[in-house]
Amino acid sequence: MTANKKMEWLLRIGVAGEFLGHGILAIQKKADWIKWIGDMLNVEVSTATTLVVLIGVLDVIVAAIVLLRPMPKVLLWAAFWGFWTALVRPLVGQPIWDFVERSANWAAPLALYFFYRVNK
Repeated sequence: MTANKKMEWLLRIGVAGEFLGHGILAIQKKADWIKWIGDMLNVEVSTATTLVVLIGVLDVIVAAIVLLRPMPKVLLWAAFWGFWTALVRPLVGQPIWDFVERSANWAAPLALYFFYRVNK
């Protein structure tokens, strides 16, 4: 396996792992995320719960696409979504370092996107 292929697969596994992990946590109805969505959108807990589960399903789909057949638009979505969800932390009162800590959540899908632009 070439060095490029190894790098591609490391990025694909990393991005897929992040989205699969977050997706499963959302499908399991992570309480903090339900509260954040409820507070940010000013919706009932039941609506926030439904949204979190739907987001979780979408995250799992993104993970599968990245592993099975990465697509540029999906990678750009993953970068945007990773950036937004990292940015939510300081918006709900957590320290800015919670955003910084999650830099890989948006940088890895963006790196994979540019990897394909350069190598394909």
